[in-house]
Amino acid sequence: MRAQSGNVVLIDALLPRRHIDSIVTRVLTDAALMFGFAWFVALSAQIAVRLPWTTVPVTGQTFAVLVTGGALGARRGAGALILYALMGIFAIPVFAPSTGALGLTGEWGFRFIFPWLGTSGDIWNLSSGGYIVGFILAAYLVGRFAERAWDRKPWGVLVMLASNALVYVPGLLWLFYLISSGWVPLGASQPIGEFIAGSGTLDKTLKGGLYPFIAGDLMKIYLATVTLPFAWTLVDRFKRSEE
Repeated sequence: MRAQSGNVVLIDALLPRRHIDSIVTRVLTDAALMFGFAWFVALSAQIAVRLPWTTVPVTGQTFAVLVTGGALGARRGAGALILYALMGIFAIPVFAPSTGALGLTGEWGFRFIFPWLGTSGDIWNLSSGGYIVGFILAAYLVGRFAERAWDRKPWGVLVMLASNALVYVPGLLWLFYLISSGWVPLGASQPIGEFIAGSGTLDKTLKGGLYPFIAGDLMKIYLATVTLPFAWTLVDRFKRSEE
C-alpha cells in the first residue's frame, strides 16, 4: 500500500496534501478536518449510559478519540480534541449529557444521540473534566504512532491500549481532587463524593472513574483497531481502481 510510506495518515491518503497548492488552502482544509472530527467526538458523547454509582457516564467518546488521532495524525488529532474542549467551554453543548439528563440519581439511564442533551461549561467544573484533557493526550499519542503506520499493524492495539490508559491519568487525578476537596456539582446539594460508591477518596475515585469503564473501553479499543485498518483497505482499493 503506497499510501503507508512516510508519515502519511489516513486522511492524507484520502486528501493528498500534494494536491493542495496554497498554504491558506492547506490551513483551511486542516481546520475543517479538525472541526469535523471535533463534532464526531461530540456525536459519540451523546451515546451515553448512566451508572447508578458514579457521576461519570459511559460514552462512545473513547472510540471516536482513538479514530480521530489515527485518522488525522498527532497535531491535527490533538487539535481536534482541543477544539472539542473549547467548543464546550464556550457554551456549545458538545459534552456528554449530565447525569440528571440520563436519569435519577441512583438509577440506570441511557441516551442515544437524539434528542440532543449535550452539556457545556468549564471543564474544571465537570467531574469528567480530566478525561476531556486526557482525550487530547490520547489523540496525540495515537496520531504519533499512526504517522509510523502502527494504526494498520497488528501491534497497533498496544498503542490503543496505552492511549486509552493515558485518558485516565488526568481523569482520575481530577476526580480524586474533586472528591477530596468536597466539590459540589452545579445544581447538586451534596458533595460529589456522596454520589459515588466507595469507602474513601481513593476507593471512590477508582470505583467511580475507572472500574466501571474497563469492559466498555476494551470493546471500543477493539472497534478502533478494526476500523482504521479496514478504512485503509478501502482507501487502497479505491486508489487501485483509479489507476
